[in-house]
Amino acid sequence: MTDVRDQVDAQIHHWIRPEIASLAAYPVPDSTGMLKLDAMENPYGWPDSLTAQWHEALANAQLNRYPHPDAPEVKTALRTVLKIDPSWDILLGNGSDELIQLIAMAVSGANRMVLAPEPSFVMYRMIARFVGMDYVGVPLTAAFELDLELMLSRIEREQPAVVFLAQPNNPTGNLWGDEKLRRIIEATPGLVVMDEAYTAFTDADYLSWLDDYPNLLIMRTLSKVGLAGLRLGILVGDPAWLEQINKLRLPYNINNLTQISARFALDHFDVFEHQTAELTRQRRLLQQQLAALPGLTVFDSQANFLLVRTEPGRAAALHAALKETGILIKKLDGSHPLLADCLRITVSFDAENQRLLAALEQHLLTA
Repeated sequence: MTDVRDQVDAQIHHWIRPEIASLAAYPVPDSTGMLKLDAMENPYGWPDSLTAQWHEALANAQLNRYPHPDAPEVKTALRTVLKIDPSWDILLGNGSDELIQLIAMAVSGANRMVLAPEPSFVMYRMIARFVGMDYVGVPLTAAFELDLELMLSRIEREQPAVVFLAQPNNPTGNLWGDEKLRRIIEATPGLVVMDEAYTAFTDADYLSWLDDYPNLLIMRTLSKVGLAGLRLGILVGDPAWLEQINKLRLPYNINNLTQISARFALDHFDVFEHQTAELTRQRRLLQQQLAALPGLTVFDSQANFLLVRTEPGRAAALHAALKETGILIKKLDGSHPLLADCLRITVSFDAENQRLLAALEQHLLTA
């Protein structure tokens, strides 16, 4: 058995790219039986009457047939709900992650670069490495603001093939400011992808900017509004760009059940809009309540989560203590120097938020 193991290790060492071998898989902790406040999901379910109608729609699914390769009915509904102008094309992905990967693959090549502010969505860096591209992360300020002059100088020096800008940013929750965004887009020689995963929780909306910038693409998702299980990412932009990126999309990437479910959900999108409006209200309340607890600093957020900083050296212990009581939040401490002592908390409905606050208060006061 030892000989076989040695042979496998030798083959992996020979054939697997070193930058892949050095990576760790994206961690997803087991959340069975936990109060799950670590993944920015909408905690609300569907009304029973709506669930029954959805089940009826699924009963017509033809699982013996391949799905429509382009999901045209979903795209038509998205144009209506998201107010996407007919002059712009839509490309659907198996979550935003697939779209990020397709974009990176489309522009990859020798000495090609992906650039993004940091800390931000970790998949920008990971996918760049997956496809063999260099990656440059440009540090935010200590207050998690864009350092515009540093961004512009790095863009000028690196000439990136693509710049990813999350609006609002994950994990900090803030917006960058329109003037900074415009200057970055205008300075970038390649693509700029505005990742609007959390746009449902803010008034910021940059679809109209597609009219101004030929190198801009807008990325959205249905995951944060309450459809995370569907894994449906949305890329909007000039048809010429999306035509090229679409060449790399594997056929039938949006399955029959997802197409039926998304089409149904978009017909009832007012339900999700009411839920996201309530979560936005709960975010404001939770921010105030967290800020009143001893030893916590809470940062302003335009998303459905809050970034919290503990007293020095306390984040890991607090994360572990909450986990022991059945509450799962995200420990960011150790993931980036600017996130030292930081935790990220998904906003939920009032009862779950109060359970979190009670547990936090107990641990903070007794530690």
